[in-house]
Amino acid sequence: MTVEQIYTGCLAQGAYYIKSGNEAIIIDPLRETKPYIERAAKDGVKIKYIFETHFHADFVSGHVDLSKKTGAPIVFGPGAQTGYDAIIAEDGELFNVGNVKIKVLHTPGHTFESSCYLLLDENGKEHAVFTGDTLFIGDVGRPDLAIASDITQEDLAGMMYDSLRKQITSLPDEVIVYPAHGAGSACGKNMSKETFDTLGHQKQVNYALQNISKQEFVKELTTGILPPPQYFSKNAMLNKMGYGSIDTAMDKGKRALSPAELEQLANNEELIILDVRKPADYAKSHIPNSIFIGIDGQFAPWVGALITDIKQAIVLLAPEGREEEAVIRLARVGYDNTLGYLKGGIEAWMEAGKETDQVTSISAEEFVKDYETKDIHVLDVRRPGEYQAQHLERVDHKALDFVNDWTQLLDKNQQYYIHCAGGYRSMITASILKSRGVHKLIDVAGGFGAIVKTGIKTTDFACQSAK
Repeated sequence: MTVEQIYTGCLAQGAYYIKSGNEAIIIDPLRETKPYIERAAKDGVKIKYIFETHFHADFVSGHVDLSKKTGAPIVFGPGAQTGYDAIIAEDGELFNVGNVKIKVLHTPGHTFESSCYLLLDENGKEHAVFTGDTLFIGDVGRPDLAIASDITQEDLAGMMYDSLRKQITSLPDEVIVYPAHGAGSACGKNMSKETFDTLGHQKQVNYALQNISKQEFVKELTTGILPPPQYFSKNAMLNKMGYGSIDTAMDKGKRALSPAELEQLANNEELIILDVRKPADYAKSHIPNSIFIGIDGQFAPWVGALITDIKQAIVLLAPEGREEEAVIRLARVGYDNTLGYLKGGIEAWMEAGKETDQVTSISAEEFVKDYETKDIHVLDVRRPGEYQAQHLERVDHKALDFVNDWTQLLDKNQQYYIHCAGGYRSMITASILKSRGVHKLIDVAGGFGAIVKTGIKTTDFACQSAK
């Protein structure tokens, strides 16, 4: 028996490959199917089943394409309704894979169909549990993604409490917990950076498994949840009803465009030029009105959070050799309408005599000098929790997550200094604001981390509350 966690850092997502005898299964695959098919071929095994823990909201799973290419049926837990053929398992149902078994544990709470999969080894002993978004390392899944007219997030949180105690806490302490996500995912609040653990240790350290009342659990789980990114509901629907082929999306997105072809395309399409280079490269020179979301950060989640139309036409400006990577990562969150990339990058654009734009970027030391000697307007675009933990005294908190709501509140004649934690999100913000006519912007390189190192005075939520 082989259990392999296939972890993708940019999505903080764990897929699983389990092999026994001449058969294998995949749990919660990513959109691209090639790695799973190649792995099975290397091991000389047949992919027998594709298990889905629930209808994922934060990425488009590869179950539909993988099933078409391998013939392996898709398995969901009780209550799932799909737009394609799938096995809807019963609670407690067993599936044979080589010499091991997979037992379905229905665990509603994150969503109604959410289920965990218990791996029983060759001797019938409980070896591992694949918990999806039901149980994370240090946390549990958010309960606000499947609310309906007659079901609240408090109702779902209560279901989660019952599911954990009925299906999970009774398992042996040595069982290994393999969740669908780790730190960085928006599917929970306080996930650990660890990507697996023993259930026994989680019983000791995870608040959700402690001896607390349902009322206490519901309050903890529903307090401090940020609104889900707008693409979550769209990805969940794609996973539920089906989607187009990843191969079609890749073929379309890998088209190399000359500067002239890009301009012609822009004249005929309502497209976004998405610049995925490093923040400093974008600041130095970029195509006017292009949007920056760097491929070396949480690229796909920020695309999903900020580009509201999942069918939006996109052309990429990417580091050489990383164009296909960018197309794949867009497709992972359902953005399949990439029309190509600028061949030769920004250098080809400038060599063709095309106009460029810049973002002024200054060091933390330069910023602090201006902050202490001038009456300047500062935008802190970090998330609420980051801001409350520590921030400058004279700053306007405008989280990037909600930029589509607050952009119109800015004065286009006013100059704004922008900072985030490290410089990634502030450059995203600057690019969006510039595309919407707010041009008097100064980015603080290194963000709040660099600002704090200068020794400047800061405040926090505790200090404010005490005043």
